[in-house]
Amino acid sequence: MLVSKWGNSLAIRLPVSVVEALCLNEGDDIEVVIADERVFQVKKKPGKKELLKKLRRFRGKLPSDFVFDRDSANGRI
Repeated sequence: MLVSKWGNSLAIRLPVSVVEALCLNEGDDIEVVIADERVFQVKKKPGKKELLKKLRRFRGKLPSDFVFDRDSANGRI
């Protein structure tokens, strides 16, 4: 991959093999993680549909006597 200047930033173009492996589309949000001194990983961040699917798995998992108290959750008296 070649690093190029893009405005005041540097940019890389992802090879088609990476795009296909991560099923990337224009506008997708990705995360670049430094794995080692000269190694990085590219991860596709989950979209709205994936996040909603994960949240729905937790629906109804709280005890029936659970009461959310916003003041105590935020450390207020």
